[in-house]
Amino acid sequence: MKILVIEDDQRIAELIKRSLEEQDLTVMLAYDGAMGKKLAISNDLALIITDIILPNMNGIDLCKEIRSIKPDIPIIMLTALGTTDDKIEGFDAGADDYLVKPFEMRELHARIRVLLKRNKVNAGTQVFLLRYADIELNQYTKIVKRNGRTIDLTPKEMKLLEYMLENPERVLSRSEIAEKVWETTFDTGTNFIDVYINYLRKKIDKDFPVKLIHTKPGLGFILKQD
Repeated sequence: MKILVIEDDQRIAELIKRSLEEQDLTVMLAYDGAMGKKLAISNDLALIITDIILPNMNGIDLCKEIRSIKPDIPIIMLTALGTTDDKIEGFDAGADDYLVKPFEMRELHARIRVLLKRNKVNAGTQVFLLRYADIELNQYTKIVKRNGRTIDLTPKEMKLLEYMLENPERVLSRSEIAEKVWETTFDTGTNFIDVYINYLRKKIDKDFPVKLIHTKPGLGFILKQD
């Protein structure tokens, strides 16, 4: 498995490279966004790890560029920026996971294993249509429609809706959503899950008389008809 690490701090990049090679992974390095994009597009990669603050092209724009060409490749963002808004910006750009510096290498290894396992499972999974009430999500085309109207979602909004469609009429806690959708532990100091629920509500509920996403105070959220 070949992994691309895009990090302008060469010391950190080399540390990550050596650590991953000890896990029997092949690692390519890029020290700026432009070179990272070139290597990402021209190589068959299992996963990409990128910093956000990079020369020539920042990690947010880089992630968007890669996503437009290789929509299924897992991407982990590494950054010193750890606020809710920073995380949301990274997820909106298409990142699958977000690790704040400084971090332990074993945590990075764990995140990588989860994403590689998920991608392997998804590659062998039959695509089908998820439906509940008048909303549907095509897992192949990534097209969402409600009452026949197409709704544009960001990658993380799409993944959140997909999980809710797979678990309709069941209360989903913030911890469960963090684990299953973001594949991370819920940080009670941030409210990014509530932010994404609100994003989703505005897109799939605001213009329709029947609301589908409901809050259960103290418990979490549920997809159900009124």
